[in-house]
Amino acid sequence: MELENRRNLREKCALKQDILKEFLAEILGTFVLILFGCGSVAQTVLSRGALGEPLTIHIGFTTGVMLAVYMAGGVSGGHVNPAVSLAMVVLGKLSLKKFPVYVAAQFIGAFAGSCAVFGLYYDALMDYTNGALLVTGENATANIFASYPAKHLSVLNGFIDQVIGTGALVLCILAIVDRKNMGAPKGMEPLIIGLTILAIGVSMGLNCGYPINPARDLGPRLFTAVAGWGVDVFRAGGCWWWIPVAGPMVGGVVGAVIYFLLIELHHPEPEKQNEEESKVKDKYEMITMS
Repeated sequence: MELENRRNLREKCALKQDILKEFLAEILGTFVLILFGCGSVAQTVLSRGALGEPLTIHIGFTTGVMLAVYMAGGVSGGHVNPAVSLAMVVLGKLSLKKFPVYVAAQFIGAFAGSCAVFGLYYDALMDYTNGALLVTGENATANIFASYPAKHLSVLNGFIDQVIGTGALVLCILAIVDRKNMGAPKGMEPLIIGLTILAIGVSMGLNCGYPINPARDLGPRLFTAVAGWGVDVFRAGGCWWWIPVAGPMVGGVVGAVIYFLLIELHHPEPEKQNEEESKVKDKYEMITMS
């Protein structure tokens, strides 16, 4: 009886359209990314370094991405990043009509994740700031949620930073999921993608903290704008906010094009690959017979 009720519930409530399933998967995946990623930043900042450091933040975002891809990967591909989705559109791996749906879901998930981190650390935040939510200065807390440039960083260098960082991410993702290349063992892809985030974090984090994801940066920034930090979150750093949005989108396309031109374009066709394998087998048989 209970099994029958479950079946009836599934038939009544289960979504039939794939795009809706993918929409929900991208929301949840991006939510998890922000919860663990920005949560690790919050713990480090609000404990004044007692319960965190740069390495723990890298681990937070690494595991956040890994778990997000595990959660959403089987449904939507687990992009959780508009730059990755755009790269997949450019390569023909995601239809153009799905792109705005994916991006909307990613921004919703990032905003919701920011709400969760804010609620989780609300008391600690109020204790740390005495109720004054600042964007800049020693007691700034807006950087818990979004990226801000280092003092030495120019707009041009910041843009280049985001193009290179996101391009590297997309290059690695495409290699990891490419079945005609070495690829990663089935089910291990999210782990290797997470390690890619760790590599980027420990090698490209000095300038602005490697946002490399428009939804991860702009979604939480929008949250801080309405949660008490105000419009200064868009003015700070010489109106820095657009760099982690535009830079990653360009970087994603650049990474996709480079991988296609240098690797994917040169994969043998299935028939040719079978012919080459049979030639190798024939040569092997001839050698053994002789």
